[in-house]
Amino acid sequence: MVVEDDAGMTDQGSAAIPALVFDEEHVSVLVGGSVSAGRFMVGGASIVIGHAGTVITVEAGDSPARSGVWSAEEVRLIGPAPASVTERLMGSPWAANESSLQIHIAVRLGEEALYLGTAKVSRASTSDGVLTNCELRFEAPLSRQLLNRVRPPLSAVDLPGLEWLRNVKGDRAAALEQFITGWYPDADATEPPATCSPSCLPAGLRQLYRLARQRPGALGTQNSILPEQDLHTDHLGEMLVFGVENQGGFFWSLLWTLDGPEADPTVWFREFDEEPIAEQEPLSGFLIQFSLFEASMSADYQALPRRLTAAQVARLTEALHLVPLRPFWPWVPTHFYVAPGLVVHVSSKDGEEFDLWAGATHRSALAPLADLPVDWIRFDG
Repeated sequence: MVVEDDAGMTDQGSAAIPALVFDEEHVSVLVGGSVSAGRFMVGGASIVIGHAGTVITVEAGDSPARSGVWSAEEVRLIGPAPASVTERLMGSPWAANESSLQIHIAVRLGEEALYLGTAKVSRASTSDGVLTNCELRFEAPLSRQLLNRVRPPLSAVDLPGLEWLRNVKGDRAAALEQFITGWYPDADATEPPATCSPSCLPAGLRQLYRLARQRPGALGTQNSILPEQDLHTDHLGEMLVFGVENQGGFFWSLLWTLDGPEADPTVWFREFDEEPIAEQEPLSGFLIQFSLFEASMSADYQALPRRLTAAQVARLTEALHLVPLRPFWPWVPTHFYVAPGLVVHVSSKDGEEFDLWAGATHRSALAPLADLPVDWIRFDG
């Protein structure tokens, strides 16, 4: 067995292997013997389950569609997974202690497997009782050197550009279309039925619905613009509700009249039964802001630091472009910063402490943030 200098294993108990490179014999030790072990494949990952523990071996690489090392903190399994794997990772009524057994992570590089340490399930999703995806967090994060070995960095691809940014102060309809068509792939979706005639809605909403026919993600993931057939007036019949928060805590609406829509109406934000508050940008700017917010929240690759000071925000955003719009979202005023393939939104209630969220279309787009002295909760770069 080869001993490596830069990454010895931490003390995991009597079954721990005091080296990084290991083989099938050591897998058997970790799971408690090969005779009783169950072996499964889940999204390209090999999973061995025994009475003493579980060993998950993933392939090196970088693909959201396959199991693998996602970041220095996280491993992802992409299902569907067999029932035995689901029960081991999520627990079951008849084997309540199984989910507490150690989970060991390794990655295969050519003919050798490298042991990376232990991990715990942090989040999992099921469909009809079948595990569809599972996120596991390393108990000790990987070093950047080791991460680059087991998840080799990829060169930058053709990232969505910033042509749209030039139009924000002028032709906002063009800016919205350029951003959405650049960020979201064409899904070749079918057109949903419409319940309003074109004259019932302002031009901005009509444009968004047209774009969403081929790019459904444009209607949002965290919050959402209601599908055209679900538009409705509020309980007083005064406002047309068109956007909602994912848990129903607040919504956005337009003043509803029988005289036809304004060209670029005011957007009204309303939380529960509170009085409505006007967004600072009219519909044309609001839809750009909404699109940027949802793009960052739903991106495959994300970066999320702990709460920041104003000086830290300035450092994080100095290499990015500020989107020239007034703050979005009266509840927590939010500004946007962008780079090719990257959207960052920064929010603050008091102007002293700030929350920042970055979303990217490709891992390489997070490079401007990679070497900054920030405590990251999550960093997919």
